[in-house]
Amino acid sequence: MKKKITIILIIIIIILIASLILIKVFNKKDDTSLTKVRLAEVTHSSFYTPLYVALENGYFEDEGLEIELILTPGADKVSAAVLSNDVEIGFAGAESAIYVYDQDEADYLQIFAGLTKRDGQFIVARDNYDDFSLEELYGKEILVGRSTGMPALNFLNGLKNMGIDIDKININYSVEFAALSGSFIGGTGDFVNLFEPNATSLEEQGYGTVVASVGEMSGEVPYTAFYARKSYIKENSDVIDAFTKAIARGIEYTLENDSKIVAEDIIEQFPDTDVSELTLMIDRYKEYDCWLENPFVSEEIFTNLEDFLIDFDLIDEYVPYEDLVNNFYHE
Repeated sequence: MKKKITIILIIIIIILIASLILIKVFNKKDDTSLTKVRLAEVTHSSFYTPLYVALENGYFEDEGLEIELILTPGADKVSAAVLSNDVEIGFAGAESAIYVYDQDEADYLQIFAGLTKRDGQFIVARDNYDDFSLEELYGKEILVGRSTGMPALNFLNGLKNMGIDIDKININYSVEFAALSGSFIGGTGDFVNLFEPNATSLEEQGYGTVVASVGEMSGEVPYTAFYARKSYIKENSDVIDAFTKAIARGIEYTLENDSKIVAEDIIEQFPDTDVSELTLMIDRYKEYDCWLENPFVSEEIFTNLEDFLIDFDLIDEYVPYEDLVNNFYHE
């Protein structure tokens, strides 16, 4: 009897082992069936929460895609990575695609989906202000990043909209975008423009205080968008379509759910931040209406961007919307 029981147990163990092996094999097949896409992101910020929701909630996998997210600080570097085929898709300010088009690049970059519709920066002051006004910037130094990048341009546009004299402010363009926090902590500047989680992090560490939203000042533009080479989009329309569907789900989920729930979903993207801090950041971006309702990039907000690029002499004339924007989400 004992012998029979032993034999039965051995058979059960063999079946279990075989089942585990088969599961592993099938899972491996599923993994290899996914289309790998390299995505260069300009910075890693809770400003891009819907993207991380799509990653963490498996929306890309649902659409048959495996995303390799590559941090590539600077919109100019993101566009260069796409043009050189180091990545398939870039995620940065729409202005970088406009600059490429304006240089008569044959296989230029086309925007196929958007994510944010206004600037996500906050002005952080070194000193405390009980009642901050933008005139407090007069005679002071503020760190804004590269002069032709979206963060600096939206800040300038916001100041113009608010009737502030730019010439009365010491605007520092010399510090690289990725080094803004460190330079400010090190003592450079009276103010600095920062995205989350850096703005809240500086507050928590006692280095500064958030006093204003740049996005509220500057208005609606395709602030950060997804783009790829024109030829890649034409040859891989199924991949672009799948990618856009995943982003659309990420946006919808972010807007429809409580910020704490969303923060819990994406907390692994921000291991140095706790859920309560991340919830606060997401709440701030919801409060200032920073995200598009869907990935569609309208001609109106695209023209808003071109308006101030022309105002600041960064392009000579309007780039045709129908050339540069190839929406894969249809309203």
